[in-house]
Amino acid sequence: MSYHDNELRIRPIIVGDLPKLWEFIYKEKAPEWKKWDAPYFEHKHIPFDEFMWNKDHYVNHEQRWAIEVAGELIGTVSYYWEHEPSRWLEIGIGIYNPNFWSGGYGTRAIILWINHLFNTLPLVRVGYTTWSGNERMIKVGEKIGMKMEGRLRKCRYYNGEYYDSIRMGILREEWESSPIRI
Repeated sequence: MSYHDNELRIRPIIVGDLPKLWEFIYKEKAPEWKKWDAPYFEHKHIPFDEFMWNKDHYVNHEQRWAIEVAGELIGTVSYYWEHEPSRWLEIGIGIYNPNFWSGGYGTRAIILWINHLFNTLPLVRVGYTTWSGNERMIKVGEKIGMKMEGRLRKCRYYNGEYYDSIRMGILREEWESSPIRI
């Protein structure tokens, strides 16, 4: 199973993706993408062998898929259960290759991912958490019809400054009536 929007595709991760994902995510102690993706949490370099021991967390895992553009792996989309019994699900996205930042790829991948989740899981809401320093991620949410559901003021400390934690979300009925869905 996979979903397409022209040259962009999301699909389950395969074994062949693992070397590139490791290079993107864990090869460096301070990768460029981490400056935008919750930089206030510590990021660790993981040796490739150790990463491969955990390949089951990636390969054909329903909660994490690959994002590719014209056949090139550029990132991942994911979800996790904030509280599964109440079906409270949060999504995530990582565009690790900076050559694909600010080109609309993240927005398109999130649209495909949310469609997939609403079509395959009994959800009433999909949301994500970001921080006020990641203005691009806030704009993505606004662009696709998400509402700012929460703003916890000055609770994220990074590089000597305090930032807000931002919760964005969309209800199934809002998504289904949205003209942006693919």
